[in-house]
Amino acid sequence: MKQIYFSLLLALFIITGSISYSQEVKQLTLDDVIKLSEDQSLQGILAKHMFRASYWQYRTFKAEYLPSLTLTSTIPEYNRIYEKEYDYNTGQEYYVEKNTNSLLGQLSLSQNIGLTGGSISLQSDLRRFQVMGEDGSIQYVSTPISINYIQPLFRFNELKWQKKIEPMKYEEAKKAYLEAVEEVHLSAVRRFFQLALAQINMEIANMNYANADTLYRLAEGRYNLGTIAENELLQMELSFLNAETSRNEGRNNLNDMKQRLSSFLGYTESIEIELVIPSEIRNFEVNGEEVLNLALKNNPEMLTLQIQLLEASRNVAEAKAEKGLNASMNVSYGLQGQDMVVPGAYQTLDDQQRISVGFNIPIMDWGLRRGRYRMAQSSEEVTKTQVQQSMIDFEQQLFLDVAQLNLQDDQVRIAAKSDTVAMKMYEVTKQRFLIGNVDVLELNNADTKKDENRRGYIQALNNYWTYYYNIRSLTLYDFEADRPLEYDFDELIKE
Repeated sequence: MKQIYFSLLLALFIITGSISYSQEVKQLTLDDVIKLSEDQSLQGILAKHMFRASYWQYRTFKAEYLPSLTLTSTIPEYNRIYEKEYDYNTGQEYYVEKNTNSLLGQLSLSQNIGLTGGSISLQSDLRRFQVMGEDGSIQYVSTPISINYIQPLFRFNELKWQKKIEPMKYEEAKKAYLEAVEEVHLSAVRRFFQLALAQINMEIANMNYANADTLYRLAEGRYNLGTIAENELLQMELSFLNAETSRNEGRNNLNDMKQRLSSFLGYTESIEIELVIPSEIRNFEVNGEEVLNLALKNNPEMLTLQIQLLEASRNVAEAKAEKGLNASMNVSYGLQGQDMVVPGAYQTLDDQQRISVGFNIPIMDWGLRRGRYRMAQSSEEVTKTQVQQSMIDFEQQLFLDVAQLNLQDDQVRIAAKSDTVAMKMYEVTKQRFLIGNVDVLELNNADTKKDENRRGYIQALNNYWTYYYNIRSLTLYDFEADRPLEYDFDELIKE
């Protein structure tokens, strides 16, 4: 039994080891990570849903300008009430119990008129009215067609302002989605280089550990021969122990960064990610004035500021309309008939007309409406000032970002050269240490510079790609392809 149990454990260990060993390894370039982030990351998926919400808001606005067809029905309406009646023969009034049942079916076609803020509708209805009891009767009242027009007078026209603002909001949503995609790209760049730095740190830690191990063993031999002092041996031992600690910490940090990037990219299964660090950059220079013009044309923030100004003006117009005369006109014309049977209710028709004009004039409200109007005016001035300041800040920050991007090409070149020089300097110092021409402190100094410049090169690449995608986000322009960023929004809605 023990042999069988041991055999099962051994088989399970072999199978588990095989599974772990065969774990999928994904080699990803920066472009791969950027593309995957757009398609799979939760941040990218959220941006798509936010655009779809804006799309349906715009569709709702457009629907308000389209005819709407409504069927209304009451089946049934039962009433048992006492009503006052007048007897012309006796000149007396008395109450009579009435027990009635009615049915109603109405079809209505209505249309809002954005230019005037009014609405027009066509209606057709049929009502069945039955008096309950022994002497009860049934009567049908038909309105084959009636035309109704309602027009507010001297009132705030909400539809007019919506027609100005809502299309701009939809265009803002399109540009905001493109900007959100570039923000996803920026997040992808940040996470890519976080893992790249952890990957480089692990390579440095492994190299330093191997070098420290070799140098420590060499120092032990020299110490045994009496060619170096004990303190130098202890320094080499300390360097070896520090290298081992750095390697353990680097391994944990590497696993952490891999897990974070994997989670960001939406991977649910366990995978091993290995990054291919870019060795080339896009060598071009952007012009500040050109970038500013592109940003003013394409950046959604510009539309946001315009919408804020329009909404402030809208609030002033609404407050101004409410503080004065409010009136409305209602005009209707139709045909109506009645009979004991349905066909008869449509044979003899009489026309009906109705015109009504109502108004509301504030006489004394203790300055309430006037105060609201003044508040709206003040808010509009505040909005204008804030928009002006936002434009100044935006332009200043944009020129700074352009200057930083144009600087990064040289920064990457210098960092790459420094990395090469520092590595060569370390190798030379190491060889001189092996033959006893330099001491431990000089070797450690060269080792530190080697590591710092290697990390500095990765940071320079990170800065370059961060500023590159930041400028793309601000301008919504692909400088490499020399064209505006585009997206098939119709396809996005269908997804």
